[in-house]
Amino acid sequence: MTADERLPERRDRAQPPRLSHLGAAARVVAVLILLGVVIGVVWAWLAPPIQIVVALTRAGDRIRGYVGDESDLVFLGAFLMTALLFVVAVTSAVATWQWRAHRGPVLVAALSVGALAAAGVAAGVGAALARWRHGNVDVAAAPVSPEHRVYYTHEAPAVFFGHTPLQIAASIVFPAGVAALVYAICALSTKRDDLDAWPPITDPVSTITDPVPTMVADPAVDPSSPSPR
Repeated sequence: MTADERLPERRDRAQPPRLSHLGAAARVVAVLILLGVVIGVVWAWLAPPIQIVVALTRAGDRIRGYVGDESDLVFLGAFLMTALLFVVAVTSAVATWQWRAHRGPVLVAALSVGALAAAGVAAGVGAALARWRHGNVDVAAAPVSPEHRVYYTHEAPAVFFGHTPLQIAASIVFPAGVAALVYAICALSTKRDDLDAWPPITDPVSTITDPVPTMVADPAVDPSSPSPR
């Protein structure tokens, strides 16, 4: 790239951006929250329900179980949510990196916070829509009796891989870590310390002059012949 081709880019970097760093960070967080709502809707539409059975034992106890290999769908629903959040984390990190004027720690912090919020919103919206669509099974209210001991129904898929606080926290933190990692890889790929962001760091101009060649004098030679020994 010649100096003339770099001139428009230098002019763009010489002017401050219209939006402040905090304003850009707020927009990143807001867009990621909206993406979380979209992910929740998409997940509730794609995740399949889980077929279960409620049975009445001879002792009069109500038990529930899965029909066939339907227990695998418990893992499938959580995996689908994690995969959708992973795709959004990677694409949002790459898209945020393209906002050259606002590159830096403020934007990566906004990216991480937005990814956390997107994961929480996606899980909440997805769980609410799935429960509204497929319902929740109440074992105590299942219509089983000594004459009809088996009742087949379905329930909403699972959003997380488990119900413990650690499992839920890991599922929410995962997309934020992926987004920060992708942004860090993009930062390592640039050659400038300021990441081409605003304000730019001007490199000191050093004038390099060609060294003046010095003449090396030949050693003096004695014209007289060596004396015989």
